[in-house]
Amino acid sequence: MHLMSIEHISKTHGEKTLFEDVTFGVEEGDRIGIIGVNGTGKSTFLKVIAGLEPADSGNVSIAGGVRIRMLAQDPAFTPGETALEHVLGGNSPQLAAVRAYTAAMAELELRPDDAAAQGRLIAANARMDELEAWQMESEAKAALSRLGIADAYAPVDTLSGGQRKRVAMAAALLQPSDVLILDEPTNHIDNDSVAWLEGMLQKRRGALLMITHDRYFLDRVSNRVIELDRGRAYFYEANYSRFLELKLEREEREAASEQKRQNLLRGELAWIRRGAQARSTKQKARIDRYEALKAQPKKEAAAKLDISVASARLGKKILELDHVSMSYGSRSLIRGFSYIAVPEDRVGIVGRNGSGKSTLMKLIAGKLQPDAGSVTLGPTVQIGWFSQEHEEMDGSKRVLEYIREAAEQVRTAEGESVSATQMLERFLFPPAMHWSLISKLSGGEKRRLQLLRVLMEAPNVLLLDEPTNDLDIATLTVLEDYLDDFPGVVFTVSHDRYFLDRTVDRIFAFEGDGKVELYVGNYSDYEEQAQRRGSRDQAESSASAKPKAAAGPAAASTERERPLKMSYKDQKDYESIEGWISDTEESLAKVASQMEASGSDSFRLQELMAEQAKLEEKLNGLLERWTELSELAEKIEAQKKQ
Repeated sequence: MHLMSIEHISKTHGEKTLFEDVTFGVEEGDRIGIIGVNGTGKSTFLKVIAGLEPADSGNVSIAGGVRIRMLAQDPAFTPGETALEHVLGGNSPQLAAVRAYTAAMAELELRPDDAAAQGRLIAANARMDELEAWQMESEAKAALSRLGIADAYAPVDTLSGGQRKRVAMAAALLQPSDVLILDEPTNHIDNDSVAWLEGMLQKRRGALLMITHDRYFLDRVSNRVIELDRGRAYFYEANYSRFLELKLEREEREAASEQKRQNLLRGELAWIRRGAQARSTKQKARIDRYEALKAQPKKEAAAKLDISVASARLGKKILELDHVSMSYGSRSLIRGFSYIAVPEDRVGIVGRNGSGKSTLMKLIAGKLQPDAGSVTLGPTVQIGWFSQEHEEMDGSKRVLEYIREAAEQVRTAEGESVSATQMLERFLFPPAMHWSLISKLSGGEKRRLQLLRVLMEAPNVLLLDEPTNDLDIATLTVLEDYLDDFPGVVFTVSHDRYFLDRTVDRIFAFEGDGKVELYVGNYSDYEEQAQRRGSRDQAESSASAKPKAAAGPAAASTERERPLKMSYKDQKDYESIEGWISDTEESLAKVASQMEASGSDSFRLQELMAEQAKLEEKLNGLLERWTELSELAEKIEAQKKQ
């Protein structure tokens, strides 16, 4: 079903063309991802489609009866309303019935003997039955809960910016629409909520247009991609993975076409210079062809972000967290957590919103002091803090002033000395923007500027708090490459699974009640290990809760009919397993002894800790296998005596 048509729309901002002459249609079932570098006008593009901003030219046609809903980056709320009231604030008959029923219930509680109030409640109850709207309130509360809003009745005015965005998202998902438009829906939500949102959008009917820089999310949800690049729109019938392939093919074709044009132009120019006679008809046609070739606009390659910044030297001692504990009121965020950082550590920090991830980063940065335990930094550590808040940036300052506060010049990884203005250009801020007010920048441009400011200070320990929020995919890709070669230590709080898979080799997982677990590997490895452990715990819980069947004649008869026995492998394992357990315990004892002797060598200590974890996992497996085989041997022996 055709839902809407976008025809020849164009939009400029000052002298900059955001997009020009864009035409496409939206069908039911389309899930369109909008991609482009920061500042290309992606959010403006969606606002024009949603009818929230006018286009300079062109028009948007919407089919009759089609409902459009947009989740903006900065959603608006009615003063004083609660989270639940906002989610139920749509104009559908079902939502109106829920509100009427809630109001009637509240009125009757105040005046239980009022016949008119009783009549209104009966009428509201009948309307709820008629529209089958009883589940709407519970679905609204469930959506808020899944998005990390524990109190559905909390006034929106008291919530943080990220929480308000999640309330608005719950409303956008619950309230009926034929075209849903989402601007950065995965910002400010944790990994579990992102996975839940993926499932919701995959099942949703109608059409979806969204801006997101979460590449796994984009890959799994979208089936079309629109790329905005230097004022033009390119269309791909593909998800993100296929889009990358098609984009590479397009750029190769354009490069080949431009090369061919340049070769023709050089040939024609050489002919002209040899002295063509313009009075000949054939020669005049050739001159005209040369002029036409020269007049064709040159297709310039897109500017590339260049992150090449040196870092300060980092000594052997970097960071030690020694039995760190931290609480917020009566709630324990971190309890007895210890860790010793080693050179080139890459640590991802994950957990539900509010679990304490940013608190841990602030403890490392020295912005907070622990309730118990200690945080010790090495003498050469220079921390670069890339926070998720823009409040640290003074919007009244000029772009160049903000960067010069960090350094007038910086040395690149290649040893070259580069000025602040040159670094701005490398970070895709052309000279015309250098004296712009920070308040005039887009959200993504502010994040890119903030990243440059952090790197200009030449840190050797990077603390990245939600670095993927508002950074475009092109910038994230370059940042990932930069981190590959960064010689220092990186701690990253992120909900972007792709970014974590690409950049970290250890995970700190906040698992509730102050418990922080260390997992070796990237995010996908962590998910697999956590799922395996959860399945094992569930199986053990089920086994312990399952009542043992009473042994009766029928059961005894079955056992006699099917005599138990060990397989060849079981028998070999049973004969050898005690020796294996003994060897593993000896290895663990040796590692423990080596750890005591390596207390001053943090790098060696970290290696031994990893080896110890592997040996403990191996020992646990051997003990489980020994228990299984011992029980089987006892059953076989008991069966023989029957």
